[in-house]
Amino acid sequence: MAKGPEAFRTISEAADELHVPQHVLRFWETKFSFIKPMKRAGGRRFYRPADIAVLRGVRHLLHDEGYTIKGVQKLHRDNGLKHLVAAGEGVAPPPLAEKPAPAAAAKAPRDTSALLDALRGLETAKARLDDLLKD
Repeated sequence: MAKGPEAFRTISEAADELHVPQHVLRFWETKFSFIKPMKRAGGRRFYRPADIAVLRGVRHLLHDEGYTIKGVQKLHRDNGLKHLVAAGEGVAPPPLAEKPAPAAAAKAPRDTSALLDALRGLETAKARLDDLLKD
């Protein structure tokens, strides 16, 4: 018998619904202060429907949108839980202050002239060392 939409979920049920391992949910609890499942005797976690909605938003931002943990923390700090829930529901949120850059663009220098100068210096030093080693 399937649980209703308002029923609490165990960590295994929540993990299955969100398509993440259970240990990821436990890890997120340590990184996001706003993730607080109800804990029963023995430490068993039970996720309320509102908890699942927040987790769905966190998962979407981290896994689908490429946000970092710090980025999601800042997003929560700046915009609140409603923004995270909206992200999980596929609602287009308002423009954000922190949108992740593609990995290659984030590491690309803006001014390559300094790098080219350094490269020329290294090539000159290598040539001198090669000459010294020939003798």
